[in-house]
Amino acid sequence: MVLTRHRVWAAVAVAVVLLLAGCGTAGQAAPRKTGAGAHATAGTRPPATGTRPSLAASASPRPPASPSALPVAPGAGQLPQTSAQPGTDSAAFQNAMADLWLAVTTGHADFGLPAFFPLAAYQKLKDLYEPIEDWRGRLWADFTLDVAAAHRLLREDGAEQAQFVRVIVPAAYAVWVSPGACANYIGYWHVPGARLVYRQDGRERSIGIASLISWRGDWYVVHFGAVLREAVVGLVDDPEAGPGVPGPPGGC
Repeated sequence: MVLTRHRVWAAVAVAVVLLLAGCGTAGQAAPRKTGAGAHATAGTRPPATGTRPSLAASASPRPPASPSALPVAPGAGQLPQTSAQPGTDSAAFQNAMADLWLAVTTGHADFGLPAFFPLAAYQKLKDLYEPIEDWRGRLWADFTLDVAAAHRLLREDGAEQAQFVRVIVPAAYAVWVSPGACANYIGYWHVPGARLVYRQDGRERSIGIASLISWRGDWYVVHFGAVLREAVVGLVDDPEAGPGVPGPPGGC
């Protein structure tokens, strides 16, 4: 009986030794192939369990996209004028009107700068002592006031629901203004009373664009709410239910 017990314990001890010897190799992975069709990863080790970074935790959410103006004709104001008559199908015109709408709906006139008549072109165009000051102190200053006035109008009616529809340009009223007219050194195309049409609460509404003039075959806003004003205030040109009536003809 004692001898049998010793034999049992000896057998158990041998089994334990063999088991421990097997544990040293059972958990080792087979070496990675580095031949054709395999990617060599020598010297790398996958992270231990529990240390792999969580994709959901490490990825930060993207901030919402900020609105931005679209290019119209970058640098065109530095180039010479042409007699090309502008149309309304070009990417430049579509971008210009999108920028004007963005300025109105946000209340930030700077978004409309690409749509506004370029300062560099105005310096060439105008027969004035200080065209830069006239552009900044009158044209652009009036535009910023008019954008703010149009923004207030849309806010009163619920600007967040307003959607841009189209711009109506009365091509029949477009005229070439010859050099020497309206204190200008060089000629340009002019069209009055375009209509910016938008939809709000399921109905179309519109406001006017007092004056568009051309540079190198593209239309630009030069007067938004009005050509002339009796006080330094923002104006909205003829707000109407529906698309309104373009024009009237005339002006420069």
